[in-house]
Amino acid sequence: MAWPAMLIFTLIKSTNMGFLGELKNRFYTKLRRTLNLEQIDHKLNRVNMLQVEDYLQTHLYNNPRYQQADKLNRFEFQAFSQVGDDGIIEEIFKRIGTTNQYFVEFGVENGSETNSTYLLYKGWKGLWMDGSEANIATIQASCSKAIARGDLKAMQAFITAENIEYLFEKAGIPVEPDLLSIDIDRNDFYVWKAIQKYRPRVVIVEYNAVYRPGCEFVVDYDASAMWDGSSNTGASLESFCKLGEEKGYKLVGCCFAGVNAYFVREDIMGSHFTGPFTAANHYEPPRYHLYTKPGHPRKISL
Repeated sequence: MAWPAMLIFTLIKSTNMGFLGELKNRFYTKLRRTLNLEQIDHKLNRVNMLQVEDYLQTHLYNNPRYQQADKLNRFEFQAFSQVGDDGIIEEIFKRIGTTNQYFVEFGVENGSETNSTYLLYKGWKGLWMDGSEANIATIQASCSKAIARGDLKAMQAFITAENIEYLFEKAGIPVEPDLLSIDIDRNDFYVWKAIQKYRPRVVIVEYNAVYRPGCEFVVDYDASAMWDGSSNTGASLESFCKLGEEKGYKLVGCCFAGVNAYFVREDIMGSHFTGPFTAANHYEPPRYHLYTKPGHPRKISL
């Protein structure tokens, strides 16, 4: 333990996997425990969660802006969604009702953090798709009972604008599922645009909050491309609003964290929402610091 810290971490970083990799991991774990880093991380995480809770209470739940009739944000809560989406979804369907209680979501990773996991626990049925074989294998293990009952289909597929309707047809989804959630981190705009034969009642898309209302932005289409971690991805809320209008949908809200936008089909909106249904009215800036998971670590058993 007398070695300089820099030398220690250099050795850790340069060690190969296998036996030496296992030795590295054991040494790293012991070092963290010796320096009480695990306890420090735990305490910092608790402090962060308290700060997020206080921020939400002050700037969301107690904020007069979100008490207006057109704002869904005051209903936000988080069960399995990334942020407060579970509450918004619940409130939308309280207003418009459900038909088949069928969802379609793609880009679900291992299923532990989606917009539809909570719906499965509430008795819905649906389709999950993801490009990773490992993620689908995890879902098949954690959701084996739901899959056996026919409540969930898990399909491995790399989704493009060219294949999306073929995948829907292959999975046998309803023509009008209650919910469609799109989150593939780049080509979301083009994939939604390509969906013509299917008319979900509610659509959730992840918008690029870097681009404010009044700015139209859509990343160049590349079927094989994935998110590179930069702002050159997806589409602005303004562009999604225009696409929604073309397809017969109205923007009814965005989650407070500035991640997801919610569209409802015009013919079923009735008087359940008030306008204006615009990016200027519903835009939320990026508040990615709100990505926390209060309570127990999430584990699916369905």
